Amino acid sequence: MNIISRILINLFILKGILFVQTLAEAADDVNLEVVNSFKADCGRLAENARELSVVGDDGWLFSKNELRHISVGEFWGKSAGMISRAKRVERRDPLAAIIDFKESIDRLGHELILLAIHPKTMVYPDKISETIKAKYGKTSHRLDIHHQQFYRILRDRGIKVIDLVPEFLANRYDQQGYLYCKTDTHWSGLASIRATKLIAHELKNKAWMKGITKKRFDSEYRTVRIRGDLLRELKEQEGIEDESLELRFVGTRTSNSLKPVDPNPDSPVILMADSHGLIFHAGGDMLARGAGLADQLAFDLGFPVDLIAVRGSGATPARVNLYRRAKRQGYLAKKKVIIWCIAAREFTESVEGWGKVPVLKKTNP
Repeated sequence: MNIISRILINLFILKGILFVQTLAEAADDVNLEVVNSFKADCGRLAENARELSVVGDDGWLFSKNELRHISVGEFWGKSAGMISRAKRVERRDPLAAIIDFKESIDRLGHELILLAIHPKTMVYPDKISETIKAKYGKTSHRLDIHHQQFYRILRDRGIKVIDLVPEFLANRYDQQGYLYCKTDTHWSGLASIRATKLIAHELKNKAWMKGITKKRFDSEYRTVRIRGDLLRELKEQEGIEDESLELRFVGTRTSNSLKPVDPNPDSPVILMADSHGLIFHAGGDMLARGAGLADQLAFDLGFPVDLIAVRGSGATPARVNLYRRAKRQGYLAKKKVIIWCIAAREFTESVEGWGKVPVLKKTNP
């Protein structure tokens, strides 16, 4: 064996050791064997599921897609080509698309904040995984070792990532309620309030915030009875009931009602989202109006945000909508930050995939 071959083999071994060390660090106090068993539990449930909704304990329902997403492990780079559901091979790697989008925003002088919403299986694994119930019960542990590694890579490339998991795990059995809907794929109203606090903390010291005229909005809590999308899709619903959620509605007080806050296209903050930007905000099948993430941001920031949200995947369609809106004369002039809110399962489960979409059309010099 020549010297070059030995060097290459040693580098390969070193890379493998560093990768295992990185996973071990991400796993924190969770045994990697337990993490792998948890992933296997999720994989079996996804593979055996005959419909989109998978029934857990105590009336909890989980999405087949999020269970599959958890089971695949590393989901970027070369691994993406093998495990992504995207139809087009060139759209399977979320890392390449996110970095390209960030670079487009940088060229315009704006800031990108990524807010990935983890599958509720990661926050309430004891409701679906026999491994976790047997090992940890209701004790909180991080199981998202691959997501942590992915976010570390993004941060190394200069992308701000708001990690919701520590906050969510610490408060998942809060007396105020759960952080995810038991019968729906989305987070709860309480989760959007907690996420908003983290976003507001990130923005409060920005220099441009000092020049924004603030307004104090009114709010009120109401209990809303919902039948989530996972329950509506479930064929056999016996023993699973509708659920009650405590929502904070935001708006301007009139004589006998609370008028919701309309998104402002001139706002310096763009909330670009999948249906997590519409749930509890848009009404109708989004379950309520005036209590979603955009509403909570208006309450905490003191001004309305601009909202670009889609009902489908937030991976590529949301960025396409931003590209279309950016064609308007002067639209981007007042923008400062884009908050990209997306379900983490879309890293692997988006059928349309992760296309590279510019913020503005490139022009020849």
